[in-house]
Parts: sequence; structure tokens; C-alpha cells
Amino acid sequence: QVQLVESGGGLVQAGGSLRLSCAASGRISSFNVMAWYRQAPGKQRELVAAAAASGTTNYLDSVKGRFTISRDNAKNTVYLQMNSLKPEDTAVYYCHAMRIVQTTQSYWGQGTQVIVSS
Repeated sequence: QVQLVESGGGLVQAGGSLRLSCAASGRISSFNVMAWYRQAPGKQRELVAAAAASGTTNYLDSVKGRFTISRDNAKNTVYLQMNSLKPEDTAVYYCHAMRIVQTTQSYWGQGTQVIVSS
């Protein structure tokens, strides 16, 4: 069983930066996609950024140019660098890992809270 542990959340003023980390108990190189999702109160969970093993990345339109996802296979860690934070970025951020080995395997972290004050 793979465990994902997020860290790096907190309270920051608008315009500030945070870097989220997601440490995996297994080799992240085995995962087809590593991603960050977020869920704000009363809203559905949404995909913020994804990084494929091929190196391809995708971002939610509202975070493009501000957030950067990266994978460090040597450390089995995925990062989300968040710059120019806005109050609407306030949410619980979740790390997600997915791989296809005969069947689709999907894993979630417990989440880390990000609060951006205006």
C-alpha cells in the first residue's frame, strides 16, 4: 500500500508563496501521473496540476503562470510551488498518485490546508 503525506500548507497573505510537498512511501517513478487537487468549502474537488511520468504537465486555467508542479523521483516527492497566491486559492490541497498496472491504482494523501488572507 502506498502512502502519500502532504506538508507545507499554512496561512499566507495574498501575493505570497507556499511550496507544498507530497512524500510517497513508494517509488513515484512507477506512477503514470502525480497530481495536486484542491477542495474549497462547499465546492467540489478540482484538479490543480498534474505531472505525467513523460514530463508533460497540465494546470487549472486559474493557476497557470502562478503554480508549478514538479516530480523528484530520487526523493519520491512531488512539489507544488504556489506563487502570487490569491484568497480564492484557499482550500485543502490533496496529493494524488495514479498508475496503471493491469488495473488502475489510485492513491490519495490526507490533505494540507492552505489559507490565503486578503
